[in-house]
Amino acid sequence: LLVLALVLAWLGPVLGGEEEDGEVVADKEEKEDEVVSDELKEEDGVLVLHEHNFARALSEHQLLLVEFCKCSPDAGRGAGRGTCGQGHGYRMGWEWGRGRAVSQRGRGTGVMVETPLHVPGRMDAEGIVRWMQRRAGPSATLLQDTDTAAAFISSQDLVVIGFFKDLESEAAQAFYEVATEMVDLLFGVAKEDQLFKEYGLSADTVCLFKKFDEGRTDFPVDPVQGLDVAELIRLLRIHSLKLVTEFNAEVKTGHSPVPIPTGPWLPGSHPSPAPQTSNEIFSAKIPHHMLLFLNKSSSAQLELQDGFQAAASAFRGEVSRCHGTDVPGGHGAPRYQCCLSPTQVLFVVVDVAGYGAEVLSFFGMTAADAPTLRLVRMENNRKYRMDQDTFSDTAIRTFIQAVLDGKVKPHLLSAEPPEDWDTRPVKVLVGKTFEQVAFDETKNVFVKFYAPWCSHCQAMAAAWEELGERYKDHEDIVIAEMDSTANELETIIIHGFPTLHYFPAGPGRKMVEYKSARDVETFSKFLENGGMLPEEPPAVPKAPENSTGSEEPSPLGTTESREEL
Repeated sequence: LLVLALVLAWLGPVLGGEEEDGEVVADKEEKEDEVVSDELKEEDGVLVLHEHNFARALSEHQLLLVEFCKCSPDAGRGAGRGTCGQGHGYRMGWEWGRGRAVSQRGRGTGVMVETPLHVPGRMDAEGIVRWMQRRAGPSATLLQDTDTAAAFISSQDLVVIGFFKDLESEAAQAFYEVATEMVDLLFGVAKEDQLFKEYGLSADTVCLFKKFDEGRTDFPVDPVQGLDVAELIRLLRIHSLKLVTEFNAEVKTGHSPVPIPTGPWLPGSHPSPAPQTSNEIFSAKIPHHMLLFLNKSSSAQLELQDGFQAAASAFRGEVSRCHGTDVPGGHGAPRYQCCLSPTQVLFVVVDVAGYGAEVLSFFGMTAADAPTLRLVRMENNRKYRMDQDTFSDTAIRTFIQAVLDGKVKPHLLSAEPPEDWDTRPVKVLVGKTFEQVAFDETKNVFVKFYAPWCSHCQAMAAAWEELGERYKDHEDIVIAEMDSTANELETIIIHGFPTLHYFPAGPGRKMVEYKSARDVETFSKFLENGGMLPEEPPAVPKAPENSTGSEEPSPLGTTESREEL
């Protein structure tokens, strides 16, 4: 039995009021009596599920899409649908428009019951239907003749066809698994000899057909090692991107125009829906991004894309050309064969007058700085710039290779220090003043690295200011903060906000990361104890007299959450 469920959030117990004089208890008992039956009831054509009828719904329906409602404090108080602990079941074939509303809320992920699988989020109704269909039936369309194959290839901008001599082989099964996961691409399979000949193939091969750039990329199946699912997914993601990708609001079929997770150079929360290509840009996991910032309203700046495009092909990865000699007279023989090494650089055009305006502050830029180039090393978020922007393909290739070879130092941002930066209770540090303050051998310096948009940073701001007031007259203690979106350090990389580091006095440039509770009293204990929290007596019964008397230290307080880059 294949049972499918889309889980968008799970909250176990019903939230309710406090029990007083037995009144609420009686009310709870009445509610429990109402739902104790496993009867399946419908509301507007949708099953209303709860803990008592959930198993029955799963057993009676081969395919079931379920929304688990996330509750508010008022849940269960006349809220109707969406009350705590309940779910709604959408049977296959029902109007899937509700799926879009569910998806856009983005509260969680999906699973397949019995064998849990994560469901891709941010899909519209079409995307959800496709995801379900891939699991309900064949994940790839069987192509049996040249006309069908040609029509299939022309039907979308991107299609993938697996050519296998044996559709029951392990490689073919791995291909079906890839097709099941990548619901945003159209997959087909072929085994007929005439199709192998038509497309110039003699052995099992996965072909990505596209209506842009080189038109086709082939991934031959290794006859010994077969087909690696994760690696093929990675390669398809990379080669599905255009040679130069524009950072824009284009929405792919099957996806909803909703905010998407931040990437290393797409920080913070966005007041408007985030550009949809950013999901493709960051999910491809390409280690370096080369960015051309320009104003698309300027015809002169638009012409700079030619050199940028010409430079891009050199860093797509090692690709071998083929001239169609696999099969004599083969029509449509592979123009490019499988990428033999990971793609090194992704080329991206950013319109500073469009959606690109939202990322300018991350680079310490304004629209007036365009046109300009930046290269980002994704593993550590380091940014590199030319000494002088030159937009020829030769200059761009030379610059990128120099960065890859470690011959170029990163370009570090630094704001200007405020005039009163060192007279405030909390000292305001910037990139150019950080070293002299943090590594002052006569001071113990406690620094908060924050982002202005970070909600966790905002929540602890008052406590940090109070801490500064408490220690402003201590000669050997400095409380400081630095906006890490406007300032960067060569030796310290900040991966999330807020990050708290303590720099003790003395030689050696020591640094201790603070990971405990974010309140003034705990901060004070940490400072008074020389950069560590004192051991607290364990909350356990007294040890027997024959014990060694040693005690385990208690945890260092509550680990607070923070926003990752």
